[in-house]
Amino acid sequence: MQERLQKILSAQGICSRRKAEEYIEAGLVKVNGEVAIIGQKADPEIDKIEVDGKVLEDRKEMLYYLLNKPVGIITSNVDNPDHPDRTVRDILPKELQGKIYPIGRLDKETSGLLLFTNDGVLAYRLTHPSFDHEKEYLVETTDPITDGQLRKLQEGVMIDGEKTKTAGIKKISDKKFSIALTQGKNRQIRRMCQKVGAPLRFLERTRVMTLSPQMKEGEFRLLTDIEKSELLKSVDLEG
Repeated sequence: MQERLQKILSAQGICSRRKAEEYIEAGLVKVNGEVAIIGQKADPEIDKIEVDGKVLEDRKEMLYYLLNKPVGIITSNVDNPDHPDRTVRDILPKELQGKIYPIGRLDKETSGLLLFTNDGVLAYRLTHPSFDHEKEYLVETTDPITDGQLRKLQEGVMIDGEKTKTAGIKKISDKKFSIALTQGKNRQIRRMCQKVGAPLRFLERTRVMTLSPQMKEGEFRLLTDIEKSELLKSVDLEG
C-alpha cells in the first residue's frame, strides 16, 4: 500500500515526519534510484527506499510490553540458571525471553514500571542522556523529610563529581514525596536521599514518560494502541 514517504520513515523509526521532510528537501531520500520530492508516496513492500544512501528494510514487528516489577527481582535479561536471584527474564513468557529487552534498569530493592521492547530506536531515545526523558518515582523515607531536604533534592546534589539535574518534587506527606528525573545514574534516588540525610524505606517507579498505568505487582502486559501511540509521539517517532 502506498503511503507518504514521511509516514514511512516515521514508521520505520528513522525519524519523525517533520525530520523526514527535511531529509527529502535536502535530497537525501531516493525512491527506486530517483531523488524524492515532498508529497511523494511509495510502497515500502515494493519500492526501494534509500535515506542518505542506505536502503531501508521493513522493520521487524515491534513489540512493546510493561512490567510492574516486584521488589527482589533483578533487572537482567541474561539466562543464567546458576544465579541465585530471580530476574525479570524469568517473569517473561518463554516465547518472549531473549526477544524483548528491558529499557533502563530498576535495582533489586525498587519496584515499579519497566518497559520491554525490541525497538532499538525507541530504546536509544529513552536511555540516551541527550533526550531528557522523564521517569517519575514514589519515595517513602524512614524519617520525616523536611522542606529544606526536598529543596536540595529539587535543585540537585553532587554525585560522582557532578551535580544532578533539577528534579520535579511533589510532597505527599511527611515521609512521602514524588520525584521526576530526566537522568538515570546508578541508584540515583537512593544516593540523592542519602546525600541529604533522608534514607529510603520504599521506592517505586510510577511513570515512564507518558506511561503511568495502575498495574498489579508482577503484572506483565502489552501496551495498548493508545499507550504505544502516545509513547512514540513523545519521543518524536510518530506524528
